[in-house]
Amino acid sequence: MEALKKNPAWKGRRGPVVLVIMDGVGYGKYKEGDAVADSKMYHLNDIKSKSPNTKLKAHGKAVGLPSDDDMGNSEVGHNAMGCGRVFNQGAALVSNSIHTGAMFEGTAWKEVVANVKNGKPAAGREPTLHFLGLFSDGNVHSHLDHLKAMIVQAKKEGVKRVRVHVLFDGRDVGETSALEYVDPFEAFLKDLNKDGFDAKIGSGGGRMWITMDRYGADWEMVHRGWQTHVFGKARQFATTREAVETYRKEIPDIIDQDLKEFVIAENGKPIGTIEDGDSLIYFNFRGDRALEITAAFEEDNFTKFDRGQRPKICYSGMMEYDGDLHVPKRYLVSPPSIDCTMGEYLAASGVRTLAISETQKYGHVTYFFNGNRTGKFDEKLEDYVEIKSDVLPFEQRPWMKCAEITDHVMAAVTSGKYDFIRLNYPNGDMVGHTGVYQAVVCSMEAMDLQLGRLLKVIDEAGAVMVITADHGNSDDMFEHDKKTGNVSLKADGTPKAKTSHSLNPVPCIVYDPECKGEYQREPKDGSLNEGLGISSIAATCMHLLGFIPPSDYDKSVLKM
Repeated sequence: MEALKKNPAWKGRRGPVVLVIMDGVGYGKYKEGDAVADSKMYHLNDIKSKSPNTKLKAHGKAVGLPSDDDMGNSEVGHNAMGCGRVFNQGAALVSNSIHTGAMFEGTAWKEVVANVKNGKPAAGREPTLHFLGLFSDGNVHSHLDHLKAMIVQAKKEGVKRVRVHVLFDGRDVGETSALEYVDPFEAFLKDLNKDGFDAKIGSGGGRMWITMDRYGADWEMVHRGWQTHVFGKARQFATTREAVETYRKEIPDIIDQDLKEFVIAENGKPIGTIEDGDSLIYFNFRGDRALEITAAFEEDNFTKFDRGQRPKICYSGMMEYDGDLHVPKRYLVSPPSIDCTMGEYLAASGVRTLAISETQKYGHVTYFFNGNRTGKFDEKLEDYVEIKSDVLPFEQRPWMKCAEITDHVMAAVTSGKYDFIRLNYPNGDMVGHTGVYQAVVCSMEAMDLQLGRLLKVIDEAGAVMVITADHGNSDDMFEHDKKTGNVSLKADGTPKAKTSHSLNPVPCIVYDPECKGEYQREPKDGSLNEGLGISSIAATCMHLLGFIPPSDYDKSVLKM
């Protein structure tokens, strides 16, 4: 990797460039439900009023997703910001692989199918092909169309028995939409269940209660999932609908992501246990919430919880979830090949860097920002800091760890040790996903207080602060009718909470108190004129560091 060329016209700054990523904070389309606009963001508004600022696209094709109907997410958002270009991402890669048939011609697919086709009946039933993953069409972690296509293909290739382990969403789709997916899917399976083919849902639960933990925040979630999916140790129900309806009745106001674990049983026996000789495909394409359950199935020296007798199965992920560690060992679709990232260029150019967030987003400002790469580019030049997240529902601690992150960053700015600092405030996204409006407002105002603290040291150090986001969320907290724009109401007349990301643009604010005239004070407008996306952040930061961005990077928002 060659070093970046210095910009001879750049006159330098006393302090570092600080990239502040306000996770899940966009510009709302609707007044009602825009918790960002509804919050007292005194410091953010003050910074914006005296700084060049614009709006950037953070969804759809601007971050490598199949269409502009697809909401952005933290993984593709940090990829785009850190890589300076747009790469086709998981959903698009998987859809294309299925469409072309490449998935089914690959070694991984052939191995998982052959394992059950050629296996001998055990435990009184045929070897089983299991599918485990997020059960929705949110297209952020998974898509039901991918699952359906694989089940159809499995039957075509002679697989006799399939069990599906469903993780309810309520986060990237409607918060209580589970049955809108269950009923059509059950009908889909019923149509397939002929000619000796047997496909059923075997177990399930909410994504934030079982299985889908990330960054080691709460391994007990994974343990509950393991007990449920593998051993069938959970409350038994005759149907999936019965499980959902029962929990909703017993736990008022519970939303899908928090639904308790369950198994489907016949004659008192779970129908979906995972046994020796079976195969399992974890059909999520996104890596962060796939690594822990993958470790439970694959690692020989696993210590996070007692797995009991681990079944001897053929395991495959949808994609390679960690390209450096090569996890999982077997996967159906290769992830995008991302090279020449901002982090790699800065390391080659001798830039001293700090990346920091709390546990929930630590991997985003490191692994995803670096193009899905584990580890540092240069141990001497880079420091990574993780502030441990609380293991509590986010609505109970909506301020999260924004103060602790700010404490560390303030010290880093004044230390003179770093040239570039990137941080992520998770509040807008993690609290936004809870659907609790009051908590989201609290989270926004807590973060704003920290921006005010950070602003003081930026001024004192003569630093530059770039404020942006990876996607929207807190800006769109109510469901709206797509035709009329009116707020959708629940039976009691209150607004129906929206827990998924938004399609809204996000801010890009360049606070440069010691600007020396190297660029025009009004940047290119990403939302109105030139259609810029958050991939422009990389070139923008490089400009502010005094470098000329690579020619293949998406252009900076600054008019140099």
